[in-house]
Amino acid sequence: MILMEQMVMVLVFALAAALCLQAFVKSDGLSRQSEQRDRALLQAQSAMEVVRYCRGDMNAAAELLGAQYPGEDKLMIDYDADWNLADGTMRYTLGAVLLYSSVDGLGMAEIWVRDELEDRELVRMDVAWQEPLAVEVDDGTGE
Repeated sequence: MILMEQMVMVLVFALAAALCLQAFVKSDGLSRQSEQRDRALLQAQSAMEVVRYCRGDMNAAAELLGAQYPGEDKLMIDYDADWNLADGTMRYTLGAVLLYSSVDGLGMAEIWVRDELEDRELVRMDVAWQEPLAVEVDDGTGE
């Protein structure tokens, strides 16, 4: 009888240990995902500020960001697993593309970061800036 009670207690402790181990593994995975998302947000925010500063000139933004694939209306940047510019194996991709705006004087772009290894999007955001408008100046001649 005492042996049976001890075996039941060992079984209870084994189940509790398995649940604790599963909780630790799950929390580690969530922590890694949060770290990825935070780094992706930092990279996207940096790209957003550069695109806004360049007023949508993707070639100028690509030069400032070190983009590998610049274009007239888009740019792409590849990063390795440590978020350094990739020169071989890539893990993350940051992209930016100009968007059409129906409002005069408003420039817009969309920026996203993807985890290519896990094939999922980490972050997507829009950025907008004010474009200079041509203004007619009255020179006082009445013409």
